[in-house]
Amino acid sequence: MKFVHIANVVIRSRAARVVGVLAVAAVGAWLGIFLSGSVRAEVGPVETAMSLRPAWHGETVVDASPLGTLTFRTHDAPLRLRITLENIDQERAKAFIEDPRLAERLPQVIEEDLLDGVRALAVRSLLCAGAGALAASLLVFRRPRVALTGLLAASVALAGTGVLAVVTFRPNSLVEPRYSGLVAAAPSLVGSAESIVTRFESYRSQLTKLVTNVSKLYDTVSTLPLYDADPKSIRVLHISDIHINPIAWNVIRSLKDQFKVDLIVDTGDISDHGTKAENKFVDEVGRLGVPYVYVRGNHDSMTTQKAVERQKNAIVLDDQARKVAGLTIYGLGDPRFTPDKSVSVDSDPDALKQFGRAHLGKVGKADLIAVHDPVIGEGFSGAAPMILAGHTHERRTTMLPTGTRMLTQGSTGGAGLRALEHAQPTPVQASVLYFDKETRRLRAWDDVTLGGLGEQSVYIQRHVEPDPQRMISPEPTNAPSPTGSVTGSASPDAGPPLWHQGPSSPMLQRSPTEGDRET
Repeated sequence: MKFVHIANVVIRSRAARVVGVLAVAAVGAWLGIFLSGSVRAEVGPVETAMSLRPAWHGETVVDASPLGTLTFRTHDAPLRLRITLENIDQERAKAFIEDPRLAERLPQVIEEDLLDGVRALAVRSLLCAGAGALAASLLVFRRPRVALTGLLAASVALAGTGVLAVVTFRPNSLVEPRYSGLVAAAPSLVGSAESIVTRFESYRSQLTKLVTNVSKLYDTVSTLPLYDADPKSIRVLHISDIHINPIAWNVIRSLKDQFKVDLIVDTGDISDHGTKAENKFVDEVGRLGVPYVYVRGNHDSMTTQKAVERQKNAIVLDDQARKVAGLTIYGLGDPRFTPDKSVSVDSDPDALKQFGRAHLGKVGKADLIAVHDPVIGEGFSGAAPMILAGHTHERRTTMLPTGTRMLTQGSTGGAGLRALEHAQPTPVQASVLYFDKETRRLRAWDDVTLGGLGEQSVYIQRHVEPDPQRMISPEPTNAPSPTGSVTGSASPDAGPPLWHQGPSSPMLQRSPTEGDRET
């Protein structure tokens, strides 16, 4: 009663009373939705439980425990739809998978079952939210008219939220899921790039693929399936900045096997100090069983590079191009060796970019360029459709103005010992890229982030290249003069370009004895 008295004192004014009614009704509606439970529905051969909860961001979560979860940013309304896969009818699933006629009907069956389940869930959530708003308003204000006002306000708000969810629904979000769970299950749940890009353009087909994958996973019981290799794609595992962390090799082997990659591209810093003592670490390269393309990083000495080069499957690229697994790859080693403190190192971004541009003549018609520092990579803008880099220990992808996409990888070794310098450990990151065998253009890529339980816990974000066949335009090399005209010659007073400075200059020079130096 004291609480009721205080509430009546606070909302004496009409405006305050309206705000109070709305606030109480909103809290009641939220509690009603939260306590509404779930609706059970059969979606094809899968028994599911659907629930709806308020959330800051609109999303749909498919919980395929214990294999993992798939998250889709399907709408903008502040609601989270969770679909939990609780059981599967093995016989029905087998029939759908093996019988072509039933498989053709599966998209329609799944869509109808899902819509029925979502409708039942929406009705149940609306009734529970209304009951919660009505009960809360009666409990606080003890006036039926005020309680009915709260019920009306909650109903209008819920209807508006539902309309927003429908209007902002994005079926295409199903091609870019975020996966969390066991690394062994990831490829089968997320699906192949060929399936995502070419087979499943429609909403219904995406649902079919999801249910089929989950069905296969549950049907295997004890043995999780390997990745269904796509014959129309070249799968590239991009790693970088291992920094002599032995855990990285476990991650690389796991991803190589599960995603059935055709080659690995390492964009440098496999070492930490570039000493001879660290050379033994790179022997793991020779045990991977697939081509290992490597470019030197600023923590790798020439001795490190030679140690990698001795591995039977290694392909070291230093200002040269090679065709590997159907892709023409150009690679350029980093000009710096930072562990050698006796040599001054200039990491000026303009100089590094110019260093990259100075080597454009060796690129040719490369499908892919590999460098260590993304700043050097900017110098190759327009020379190839795709550039891979590392160095920053933070993953990001950039579409350069020329149409070249540059993927900067995080640290596949969790930054090595440097991870201990921060309160939060650096995540272990790698990416699987899917190139078309015919066009040799990127079609999709999966960003893999490992943490928590090491390689047993994985987050995967699928990305689809929106315009694989886009035009790649060479970056202009001419600059306008003060008068506005364009000239290709340098100013006579400007001196030689930075990358042409002599041996006496510290600019981008490597120590001749860096590989033998113990640091």
